[in-house]
Amino acid sequence: MEKYDNTNRGAMFKNDRKKTETHPDLGGTIDVNGQEYYINAWKKMSKAGQPFYSLSVTKKEAKVAEAVAEEVPF
Repeated sequence: MEKYDNTNRGAMFKNDRKKTETHPDLGGTIDVNGQEYYINAWKKMSKAGQPFYSLSVTKKEAKVAEAVAEEVPF
């Protein structure tokens, strides 16, 4: 079976663990030119009444490094 090429593709799913308005409505991952990112989206309303999504993108390795730094006491 051939491996599927996910380059420049991604997927987002409903955040079932959302507890506050600051938590994203959607979350997932995306590959951009071979680099993996986490992607989050919040559904918002513009001043003109148009719905839109606000996005946030974070490198996967950056998030892992933050988690490791928090676990290591200095």
